[in-house]
Amino acid sequence: MALNSGATAKYLVSSGRTKGLNLSSRRAPAKGAIGRIFSGIGLVLGGKAGAGLISLAYLFMATRFLGPAEYGMLVLVHGYVTTVCGIIEFPAWQAILRYGAEADRDGAMNRLSRLLRFGAKVELAGGLLAILAAMLLVPVVGPHLGWSPKAMAFAQIYSLAVLGSVRSTPAGYLQLRGRFDLIGLHNMVQPSVRLIGALIVMAFGWGLKSFLVVWLCAALAEFAVLWGMGLWLAWRQLGSSLWRPGGGSPSRENPGIWRFLAASNADVTLSELAGRVSPLIVGWVLGPAMAGLFAVAQRATVIIAQPAQILGNTAYAELSHMVAQGHGGAPLRNTLIKVIGIALAGALPVILAVTLIPNQIVTLLAGPAFTGAANVMIILVMARTIAMIGPPCSSALSALGHPALSMTANLVSSLAFLPLLPWLLHTCSLMGAGFQALGQALLASGLLALLVWRSSLRR
Repeated sequence: MALNSGATAKYLVSSGRTKGLNLSSRRAPAKGAIGRIFSGIGLVLGGKAGAGLISLAYLFMATRFLGPAEYGMLVLVHGYVTTVCGIIEFPAWQAILRYGAEADRDGAMNRLSRLLRFGAKVELAGGLLAILAAMLLVPVVGPHLGWSPKAMAFAQIYSLAVLGSVRSTPAGYLQLRGRFDLIGLHNMVQPSVRLIGALIVMAFGWGLKSFLVVWLCAALAEFAVLWGMGLWLAWRQLGSSLWRPGGGSPSRENPGIWRFLAASNADVTLSELAGRVSPLIVGWVLGPAMAGLFAVAQRATVIIAQPAQILGNTAYAELSHMVAQGHGGAPLRNTLIKVIGIALAGALPVILAVTLIPNQIVTLLAGPAFTGAANVMIILVMARTIAMIGPPCSSALSALGHPALSMTANLVSSLAFLPLLPWLLHTCSLMGAGFQALGQALLASGLLALLVWRSSLRR
């Protein structure tokens, strides 16, 4: 295969020959951007496809073994921890990509090393705070979610699962270097551990607590493997500068990085808040069994939601390079439109299948005890499809240096619809959660598309 400029840069990256190399200058900023984006998402989705099949296997086993009530309890404990983590953690991947692209452009490897160390310190500190908060809030939240004293005691230990999400710094570096193959492999870690653990738990006839132990081990494995990958690649490419990057202040070398971090993290928190909080509100209002049904309906829509989020993350690396080279106007808009169009077209088969045979899909996934999730699953798939517009638009706004605009759009949509969820659940039962998700997706996607279009016109 002939190596074009983009492939040459990727070869040099993968072989570790990047010291002092200005990678950005070797990229064609607009030409081939869509190909590079979907090449990256293809590698990640390869891992996600395998992970998805494994996830379906342990979902098939766990739902039938535990039943709606205990499976709902498992989901609520995990959902509580991930929600607290999502609110308090401080991921740095967007800053790594945005400012790392500038360091690449200038061939400043020491600056990149200092940026990575800065991102790691900030993120790990945020993760520690999230663990402590999750432990302290269990006695307050647990009784409202129907947890027993034993469940609350273990939920405090399960707070360590926060670490499963504290891994954006190495993920950002892998994206910056185009190593989506490693990200794809990492996607297999969590479901593989869960599947192996589920088989062991079922073989010995253990219960809910053992499933929680398995999920905790899976989260810790996610943390360890991705940090290991990131450190290995950074050591190969940056060498001793990773450990001794010399003098220099990341905040002075990367003007506005604290403001960018605050805005981008608030944006990510708000964009994911409804998806994380909704199962907890369902459990609070309708009980663990209904939370279990809702979790199955959500799981069935992951086949749309995960590619959309991966697409946004993958596109962000490419869009950051485009903006760094002065192509943040019409080339960025054209790339964004094509990327979203291809993604929506790819979702059509899933939409048709879920609309035509919802009961059969739910029964296949979780068993006849969960057929009550079928109708809400249809509404959630519609919401997820509309929401596919959001991640690429948010990535474009962040690449343009305006993460606060994306945060504003997600804040407005969350404030408009999330407070309605308890009332909708009381009025429409579980279907209310679907209506809330659909309304929020329409408002958020519309606002994000409008904001990215206006921002790019100024370039």
